[in-house]
Amino acid sequence: MYEYIMGHRVLRGEKIMRDLKIPQGRHPEKAHRKDNPQPKKPSWIRVKAPTGEGFQKTHSIMREHKLVTVCEEAGCPNAGECWSQGHATMMIMGEICTRGCTFCNIATGRPDTLDPFEPGRVADAVQKLGLNHVVVTSVDRDDLKDGGAEHFAMTIRAIRRRSPDTTIEILTPDFIKCGSEALEVVVNARPDVFNHNLETVPGLYPSVRPGARYFHSLRLLQRVKELDPSIFTKSGIMVGLGEDRQAVLQVMDDMRAADVDFLTIGQYLQPTPKHHGVDRFVHPDEFASYEKAAFGKGFLMVSATPLTRSSYHAGDDFARLREARETKLAAVKA
Repeated sequence: MYEYIMGHRVLRGEKIMRDLKIPQGRHPEKAHRKDNPQPKKPSWIRVKAPTGEGFQKTHSIMREHKLVTVCEEAGCPNAGECWSQGHATMMIMGEICTRGCTFCNIATGRPDTLDPFEPGRVADAVQKLGLNHVVVTSVDRDDLKDGGAEHFAMTIRAIRRRSPDTTIEILTPDFIKCGSEALEVVVNARPDVFNHNLETVPGLYPSVRPGARYFHSLRLLQRVKELDPSIFTKSGIMVGLGEDRQAVLQVMDDMRAADVDFLTIGQYLQPTPKHHGVDRFVHPDEFASYEKAAFGKGFLMVSATPLTRSSYHAGDDFARLREARETKLAAVKA
């Protein structure tokens, strides 16, 4: 008896090796989708190819420690610039996600078991890179009872032991299938910044982020502040997916109601024809307008440019974020 797996005719029960370097291997769940045209990128989107000694050094350290980075897996346009400066966003818990969001280029499927030695390898890489600020993210792990919360906590603690002066920013899943204790485990590990992206406006969730729920993600961010007000909270959205300005402004209001400190807004870029189509390329002037509006609503820090991504310039932004909080507190006392 035969069956078809990712287009291959195999005996029932037989396993085949996935090639995550090709779209049909990375995204079998998208194979049935019709192709969306990929419009030509405007001049303000284009970036230089990654080169240079710094880039090669970062690449070597990542490979030496067998680490996965979201820079590579998600096809970030800023990878060349960041890696040349020794900055890379570590992606823990494997390279295969249990979700199939239509905007994301990370592979979808059944992940491998967790590697108990990964937190130590991440900490070693952070130390060798000499990072003052590190960003750690992960795939969604809906297959785990705690969604990977303890693995996040172990990674934070391992970095603290090796590099006590390094500030730590985490970009987490939504833990939607876990009990409330999962978030508490992560918060109790005391990251400096807790980031969870809303990704888009609520009206687009069914087509862009079908496995998630807008108000659950919003509540997650609010709960972090309730558990530990000293932790900075951060969230971001993409534009160019089909949203309008009023919906973006409403998301800003929702984030501020949840006491989110830092907002990022960037242009959505379509990874393959099978992914969600680009509705439009938002002009830099419109991003500047969003930034002005967000600061007016009370965010401590805003990054809104076409190439803004969650961890882009994260170290510099963290310093500015901390300074903004100190200025605000000083003004209140005065």
